[in-house]
Amino acid sequence: MDDWERWDMHDEVGLSSRERLALLQIEANLRQDRRFARRMGAVRDRTWLPVSVLLLAGASAFVAVMGIRTSQPALLWCFAVLWPLTLFQAFRLLCRASRPRARSGTRPTPWL
Repeated sequence: MDDWERWDMHDEVGLSSRERLALLQIEANLRQDRRFARRMGAVRDRTWLPVSVLLLAGASAFVAVMGIRTSQPALLWCFAVLWPLTLFQAFRLLCRASRPRARSGTRPTPWL
């Protein structure tokens, strides 16, 4: 459904076609402004944080197991670098999950 069809559904609003076009242009510009969208709470990339936590946790576990089995210092140092990053991202994910939601009809956490 494009913007014009959406406007046709709301005919009770008395806007001229020129006013509708101006309003559609303003809305299109606001949708492209990422800082504005972030401030308004409409972040679209909510799946990247859980994915990054899972990937970092998997990589950390793999590097830790391989470092312990082979006793190579390079693998142990890689684990020493990856593990704090994993904990930091997991902490961010937990903070996001515990943040109160403004809308009542949404899911309890944004990453589910």
